[in-house]
Amino acid sequence: MIFLQKMIETQQLFNISEASQWATSYTGKSVTTSNIAYLIQYGLIRKIGENGTTQVLQSELEKYFCLEKKIKTNIYSGDCKEILKIIPDNSVDLIVTSPPYADQRKTTYGGITPDKYVEWFLPISEELLRVLKPTGTFILNIKEKVVDGERSTYVMELILEMRKQGWLWTEEFIWHKKNSYPGKWPNRFRDAWERLLQFNKSKKFNMYQDAVKVPIGDWATGRLKNLSETDKIRDNAKNGSGFGKNISNWVGKETVYPTNVVHLSTECNNKNHSAAFPNSLPEWFIKLFTQEGDMVLDPFAGSGTTNVVAQRMARNSIGIEIQPEYVEMIKSNIKENETKLF
Repeated sequence: MIFLQKMIETQQLFNISEASQWATSYTGKSVTTSNIAYLIQYGLIRKIGENGTTQVLQSELEKYFCLEKKIKTNIYSGDCKEILKIIPDNSVDLIVTSPPYADQRKTTYGGITPDKYVEWFLPISEELLRVLKPTGTFILNIKEKVVDGERSTYVMELILEMRKQGWLWTEEFIWHKKNSYPGKWPNRFRDAWERLLQFNKSKKFNMYQDAVKVPIGDWATGRLKNLSETDKIRDNAKNGSGFGKNISNWVGKETVYPTNVVHLSTECNNKNHSAAFPNSLPEWFIKLFTQEGDMVLDPFAGSGTTNVVAQRMARNSIGIEIQPEYVEMIKSNIKENETKLF
């Protein structure tokens, strides 16, 4: 806060209208007040309140618009197994993708049977391993299907084979679908979650945990008000599990690190694609594993959600999509997003 106050004291502050005029002059493009409001809404430029008026720092406008001039979004049409070969080694900071699941999207992507899925995916993951930086991360959204009344094992088999390729299976996030459809099956309940598998090339990778902190929650108000002596030390669990905690560590904190369960709603109907990401899914991982100017790749781009979000967040990106009609849709979405930014 002290650092921010010094910045405010030493730099030019603009209201929304002044920021629009300055950015239009700086970029040579028409930057409207709505464009500035969009950047503030998505946290690309910080909002500073002064006497009830929204203001922004000139330095942050300069940083964003200078970087934006360099941001590239490249969309390729074709089979990712072939297109990936033109991408240089060690050039991608983050891969976020959801390939066709086994026997799913047959009319669109042909459908890969569970017994052939690993064989089909390994040449692709080999290319992804090559293009990812040693400090980069690969997030794979995938879920086993049910075959003859039991869950298929193709995802577990894929994990084991990717480890043989040289991948490190670092973590597994769970995407909890808050609005999953109700249903009734004779031997199971509705699916309300999907896997988000994290793979890396090395144990030391870029991770910006502070970017995804969440509010500490109402529990802290009463729990941290009157601490016992036990709360002020690392108290080992009484059940002998070996876990311990020091409750006093949370005193004065407004935000904490999240869990590895990501609670997000689906949003397919408005994207003209049967298996579209919600925007918030790639956004969360882009925040966690990249910084502005980094390169994001989606080899199964679909409706282009990853690329649109990456562009909005001032990241370079590459999207690969095999269906020509989806390629045109992605390019249209990218252009629409540029209109919001400018």
